[in-house]
Amino acid sequence: MVDAENLVKVYSTRAGPRAAVDGISFKVGEGEFFSFLGPNGAGKSTTIGMMVALLAPTAGRIKIDNLDVVRFPHEVRQRIGIIFQDPSLDDRLTAWENLEFHGRLYGISKEVRKKRANFLMEVMGLADRRDDLVRTFSGGMKRRLEIVRGLVHAPRLLILDEPTLGLDPHSRRNVWEYIHTVRKKVQMTVFLTTHYLEEADGSDRVAIINQGQIVAMDTPDRLKKSLGPEVLNLHVSEKGQLKKFLLERYPSLTSSLREEEDGSLSFLFPGEGKSPWEFLKALPFAIREASVRRPNLDDVFIRYTGTGLKSTPNDSRGG
Repeated sequence: MVDAENLVKVYSTRAGPRAAVDGISFKVGEGEFFSFLGPNGAGKSTTIGMMVALLAPTAGRIKIDNLDVVRFPHEVRQRIGIIFQDPSLDDRLTAWENLEFHGRLYGISKEVRKKRANFLMEVMGLADRRDDLVRTFSGGMKRRLEIVRGLVHAPRLLILDEPTLGLDPHSRRNVWEYIHTVRKKVQMTVFLTTHYLEEADGSDRVAIINQGQIVAMDTPDRLKKSLGPEVLNLHVSEKGQLKKFLLERYPSLTSSLREEEDGSLSFLFPGEGKSPWEFLKALPFAIREASVRRPNLDDVFIRYTGTGLKSTPNDSRGG
């Protein structure tokens, strides 16, 4: 469904040329749920801009449904639905009027757009609000309506660019429940960009993008398993001394040792033939509290980028 090869996008800045996307290649299969995971400024939104023919690649190529995006932009846009980061509904119109306007732009017959809109509004829990002005909707409801609008023309590919940005956790969870429900019903390919770990964790495959480059790509489970079986979390009084000891004794921990918000230290268990508890007993420090967990996508991100998954200020075009 998506085939990108050596994709590059360079912007001219006062400081000189800056590569927002730097030679990335990836493929998304039909019916797959594929995620780009990375912080703001990593190149996610720029990639989407090239996918939907809003930005011309500096180099490389990208095809959607076997169509070159640069050569056939109109045909490509007929095959995709997109929900951008920023709201794009007309809040002076009702929910139904927004859908009617979108359907007409795509040349969908009145009978077909009515049938699809009714079905999608029902699935997304908006049927009883169809005649209400969008300005009366909550943030989560607006997002759900944007998803309905993006699906009215029956796209083969749904592109979601940070679809839950700015929503509270409850609304985010509800939006994703609806997205998964619709995806199963209409058998659709989904391409997601996000910096929320739990959203990427539910996808078929994840590409971790950082500073314009894909640094890792596989299923969430394989990415996590590639780090090892366990992560240790320790609370000690001599935190600085323990950190120095661990880095001197186990240099491999450089990329995973980090201080958590609660002041504890966490790191990938180095193993060396010991169980976690044997490892802890051998440490020459008093351990106040210890726990063991499996690696998560944040650990994966730190392993491949050297930093936690936190948004960083940048030119919005490089998102």
